Parts: sequence; structure tokens; C-alpha cells
Amino acid sequence: MQARQHRGAMAFHAGMAAEAAVAAAYAKAGQPVVARRWRGACGEIDLIAQDGAGFIFIEVKKSRSHAEAAEHLTQRQIARIFGAATEYVETTPLGQMTEMRFDVALVDSLGRIEVLENALAA
Repeated sequence: MQARQHRGAMAFHAGMAAEAAVAAAYAKAGQPVVARRWRGACGEIDLIAQDGAGFIFIEVKKSRSHAEAAEHLTQRQIARIFGAATEYVETTPLGQMTEMRFDVALVDSLGRIEVLENALAA
């Protein structure tokens, strides 16, 4: 049981480190992260970055390789992201008229980041 808890803690911290690295990459590109692990009634969004007047909703996936990380994204998670993003933009001045983009950031075991822009088309 202890080994499983240890693996879970390591995965949690690796995920947090991956999210921090992705947030830094977006900030460096001029798209600062305005929310981390934002939670609404529909679920959680890993990162939300500002892009002009719009927002980028980012799902971060970490695994040994980028391909393996991409395989971890499920249809259920995609639906959760869309629902939570809809909730989030309702809190903004433009509401549903807010520009939105849905990216998936893949992080491999070496910390390399591959961003798939507009990876989730509604």
C-alpha cells in the first residue's frame, strides 16, 4: 500500500512540475496564465492563459513520451474541459462571445513540452 501511495505522490508532484513548466512557456510567449487548476461545477481545467481579450484552456498531460501522454486524454476529459470553459467565460465581460482556444500540452519524461494548439475542436 505504501509503494502505491509513494507512486501517487510522485505522479502528483511530476504533474505539478509539468503544469508549472507549461505555464512558464505560455508566459514567455506573452500568454500569461491567469488560473491554475480552475474548478467549476463541470470539472477542472489545468491552466487558463490570457490571449489578448480571449483565453486559452490548456490540458497538461505528462508521460514517458509525448505520444504516450496524448493517449491519456479521454473523451470524458474533453467534455469536462468544454463544460468548465463555458462556466469560466460566463464570469468574463463578453461571456459566451469570448474568444476561446483549447490546447493540449504534452510533457515527456525529459521535461520537453509539445503544445498542440486548437487540439480540441468543439
